[in-house]
Formats: sequence, C-alpha cells, structure tokens
Amino acid sequence: MIKEAIEIGWLVLQILIGYHLFFPIALFIFNLFKRQSFFIDKKNKEFDFAIIVTAYQQTFQLKSVVESILNQSHQNFIVYLVADDCDVSSLIFEDERVKVLRPAQIIASNTGSHEYATKHFIRNHNVITIIDSDNIVDVHYLSEINKNFEAGFKAVQGIRAAKNLDTTYACLDAARDIYYHYYDGELLFKSGSSATLAGSGMAFKTDIYQQFLNHNKVSGAGFDKVLQNWLVKQNIRIAFNAKAIVYDQKTSNKDQLVKQRSRWINTWFKYFSYGFGLIKKGIITPSLNQFIFGFVLLRPPLFIFLLLSMLAMFVNIILGFNYVIWLLGFIFFIASFLLALSKSKADKRIYNALIGIPKFMFYQVLSLTKIRSANKISVATKHQEIKD
Repeated sequence: MIKEAIEIGWLVLQILIGYHLFFPIALFIFNLFKRQSFFIDKKNKEFDFAIIVTAYQQTFQLKSVVESILNQSHQNFIVYLVADDCDVSSLIFEDERVKVLRPAQIIASNTGSHEYATKHFIRNHNVITIIDSDNIVDVHYLSEINKNFEAGFKAVQGIRAAKNLDTTYACLDAARDIYYHYYDGELLFKSGSSATLAGSGMAFKTDIYQQFLNHNKVSGAGFDKVLQNWLVKQNIRIAFNAKAIVYDQKTSNKDQLVKQRSRWINTWFKYFSYGFGLIKKGIITPSLNQFIFGFVLLRPPLFIFLLLSMLAMFVNIILGFNYVIWLLGFIFFIASFLLALSKSKADKRIYNALIGIPKFMFYQVLSLTKIRSANKISVATKHQEIKD
C-alpha cells in the first residue's frame, strides 16, 4: 500500500511538472484548427490616449522615448512623464502634449506613479497605455492599439521587441521574450483566452484601469501579475496585437540579469496561486478565458520547470522507471521554442547566442538565492548610460 501510494504520488508530481513541456506545442496544434478574428468598427473611431511613461532615478533615455511617441501616426494623445526621484532639469520639451510630472515625495512604485499621473490628467482620455522609460515606440503603435479598442476590447498587450542585441545575455533575454510573446501572447489569445501582460506596451480603457488602481495597492514588482488576474477574474479578455511594437532594452550583463530575475522569480512565488482561483472560476462560470489562463499562471519561470523536468527524468533513470516520455517532452519543448523563433523571424544573433543557454540558466539559478531581498534591490532594472 505504501509503495503504491508513493508511486501514485510520484506520477502525479511528474504530471504537474511535465505538462509544461507539452503545453506550448498543444497550444500550437489547437490553434491550427481554430481561427481568431475580430470585428473592426467601420466608424474608424480615433481614441484619445493618455500615455504614461514612468521613470525612477534614471532619465537619460527619456528624450528618446518621448521623441518616438511624438512621431506616432496616431496623434490624439497626451504624454504624462512621471519622473520619480529624478533630476528633471534637463527634461524640457517644446511640444505641449508632453507633461513632466515630478512627485514631491518619492513613490518608488509603478502603480503609485500611474495613479499619480491619472490625478494630473488634463482631460478625460478614452485609453491609458503604459510605456517604460527605456522603451522606443514604433511609429504605428497607437494606431494598432486603436484597432483593438475599435473592436471592443478593454485591455490590449502589444509586443516588446528587442532594442539591443549587443551581448549574449541580451540575445537570450530577447529569445525568452519571443517565446512568451508567441505562446503566452499570440496563441493564448487566439485560443480564446487572454494574453499575459508584460509590464509595458499595454493599454486599457481608462475607467477599467482607474478601477484597478483604486482597488489594488501593489508594492514592489509584479503589478502586471495582479492586474492580469484582476482583469481575467472579471472575464475581461486581454487582446494581443503583434503589430503594436515597443522596443525594449534587454538585459545586457550578468549583474542586471541576476537582479532582474530575482525580482521576477519573487513575483511568481508571490502570485502564482492566483492560477488556482481562475481555474476554479473558469469551471464554475464556465469560461475558457479564465480556465486556460489559470493554468498559465501556475507555470514556473522557464528555467525552473526545465530544471525540475531534468531532475525528474534522472530520478526515473536511476530508479529504473520509464523516462521516454520525458525525452519526448524535451523534444517537443525544444521544437516549440525553435518554432517561436522561426515564426518571429528572429535575428541571426539570437540563434548564435543559444549556445550560451547553460550559462544564462546558471545566473538565473543564482538569482534564486536573492529572491528574499528582491524588492529591496531596486524597483526597476538599472541600465548603463552610453556616452559618445
């Protein structure tokens, strides 16, 4: 009896770990038989955007992001630049649509800065979009996002493409983002669920986002995790738009990688349990949106479930159990990863950098040792200023 109970327990544990290897390819196959389309309002409504750009301590990239915003093909917007604990003496813009806001007290919080911006809106905007201080916005970003709101969506996630591929770390960081954008963004949305949020390059109906800020006080990293759960819990679908592009500064050295990943891992441990609630709600409602999204929230960061999968396979080998299913799982996962790179037409430098995955994973394992103090390290990733 005890032996049978242990074997059943081990089987259940393997399923809980191993299904993550098969999930991406299953999502891809499911979407081969499902077509997603949405209706565009023929009135061609031009939404009024509030573009919130948040900066914490660093300002040297702000002029670039503002310049890219001002060059938008969609020109109905106001930029609210929240310079938290920043020297704003050099932040002078001739365009009256750029409002530089410097809080009297240090906020050190994404949602705190967003709320501060909303309190200083000069008019009632239809849509709020969040942009990071290290982003560059594609010229058609707002025009593309506008299409989703014309179609009736209340929340949209764009794509965060790599702004820099200068190091192996940056290339592998970009490869990771490509994987997530393809499966957790494009395919997840097409399946009838919601795209996961990425922290920037996302937009919401103003009243929806203000309700979130009023009901959720989020400290530290991970506000996007709380936000996506809050939205999907109300069965609001988060649309994905692969043509709404913001170019994001990728992690270029190991110190940045360890600090950034320690915050991200900390947020997963803090919020992954949301997945159980959404799965339960998806069954009761019933809602495909909530049900599938709940399983996605339960998935650990890539390197964690890959390491757990390898450990499980080696345990099976040592104990003489069947390990072929694990080999098959790794084959499917590698195929799904390469498929995402292929579909996104990834830069050749990203493919060349894949040989550095073991070292990349090592530093992510190292970041596990820092998760207890993750939120004390910094509230934002520090980037080095490149001077001529």
